[in-house]
Amino acid sequence: MMIAELAAIVVLAVLLVVLFLLLRRIRLLRRGGVDVALREKRSADDLRGWHSGLARYRGDEFRWYRVTGLSSGANVVLDRTRLEIVDRRAPVAGEMHPADATVLSCREDGREWELAISADALTGFSSWLESTPPGRSTGYRQAS
Repeated sequence: MMIAELAAIVVLAVLLVVLFLLLRRIRLLRRGGVDVALREKRSADDLRGWHSGLARYRGDEFRWYRVTGLSSGANVVLDRTRLEIVDRRAPVAGEMHPADATVLSCREDGREWELAISADALTGFSSWLESTPPGRSTGYRQAS
């Protein structure tokens, strides 16, 4: 009898975690954002480390939220004044992104990130990166 009660408690706990993640995803989607897969770049041939998430623009910040994480804050924050686009490419076999996705290699303060982003979201990202309020320099740099 004790094992059955323990199993029921474990199942209930797992269901509560799944429900929490589902509600978090719905909350993130309702607040707006774009689907972006992100990973910290380690090497050119390493295809591991991709995480699905939602990104939002907030002033000079590109805030990325991991969908499956338990944190309520942004997991990665990129500042447009320090962000450089190093390269762009199509997804390679083994990467699980939509066919129309573009993978951007970006650098900020010595750290390199890769973002897999749809064509529509890429247009918005490029516009945000190149725009600036009046009286400010863009800070946007395209690495050569």
